Amino acid sequence: MTMNLGTPDRGCLLLADITGYTQYMGDTELTHAQDVVADLLETIVAAIEPSFRLSKLEGDAAFAYASTESVNPSMMMDTVESAYFAFQKRLRDVAHSTTCECNACIRIPSLDLKFFLHDGEYVLRQIARSEELTGPDVILLHRLAKGTAGAKINKPAYAVYTKTTLDSMAMDPAILGFLPHREVFSDIGEVDVFIQDLAVRWMFEKERNRDYVTSAESVHEVSFETPVPPQTVWDYLTDPTKRPQWQRLVDEVLTMTEGRRGVGTVNHCMHGPDVIVEHVADWRPFSYITLRYDVAGVDNWAWTHQLDPIENGTRLTMRISDPGGGAWAQIGTEFSASVDDQAGQLEALLAGL
Repeated sequence: MTMNLGTPDRGCLLLADITGYTQYMGDTELTHAQDVVADLLETIVAAIEPSFRLSKLEGDAAFAYASTESVNPSMMMDTVESAYFAFQKRLRDVAHSTTCECNACIRIPSLDLKFFLHDGEYVLRQIARSEELTGPDVILLHRLAKGTAGAKINKPAYAVYTKTTLDSMAMDPAILGFLPHREVFSDIGEVDVFIQDLAVRWMFEKERNRDYVTSAESVHEVSFETPVPPQTVWDYLTDPTKRPQWQRLVDEVLTMTEGRRGVGTVNHCMHGPDVIVEHVADWRPFSYITLRYDVAGVDNWAWTHQLDPIENGTRLTMRISDPGGGAWAQIGTEFSASVDDQAGQLEALLAGL
């Protein structure tokens, strides 16, 4: 009999692994410790889905994957960082809210999180009524979790990207500030990887100021609800190749800044022969983005897109600030109509997904 091993697919494999789990479970009360870890795993899974699809939970880790067509470099890194930030916030909230003095609760701050990502092939099979990813690249990803990257960076919070992953997505590790490293396995051989320091990213996230247009500050606001998750809405808001699909007057969006998209990114929005310079002023993945524009006669015009999760999807709200100098009295009616049109186009586009 010939066994059907399945057809290989290609995509990004992700393993989120709780740091310090073994010692934590060994030194604490089992019942409380299990409850804490289960709560943290739920937080991690909620943050990585639906950008990645959960394959299974592995004790102290969540294994997930995304097809090549569904993930881009910015979405991949935003998912990793937003999941880490959510983990840290939940860790802090649980530690602050508990009054229990057992070891499991006292030692909650000793836990941390690390990620491993690899672009490769996998076979999706149904085994014993459950979904299972198999293949050499799946094995490699799990071997990386037992590698020496943690000792190299000497921190408990980090993300490891294989060189294959960065190459496949045309990402420059030098621009991203990643630390090069080489793992050596007796059965697999040498694997070049790059390490991102997530502790530094969390510190930056906590300290940086917000740039946000509130309802009170806006001169025009429009919102709609859509049945797709915030991660999908975010992708259509931030991917330069997708924006002309819902912004009628934009022919092309050209990113002028090297590296990943985020705070400080400069885009050129092409409106026929005209160019509007756009600056990313604030970048909070899957929550909101604030853009500021260089327009003649306007003093640093701001536009915030806010994403709020609702029971069956997302509420998107677009707010624009007063451009100053009395400009709104001249352009307000026309520009408000343009913003409403963009919202309508995006709502229809998302409804068709």
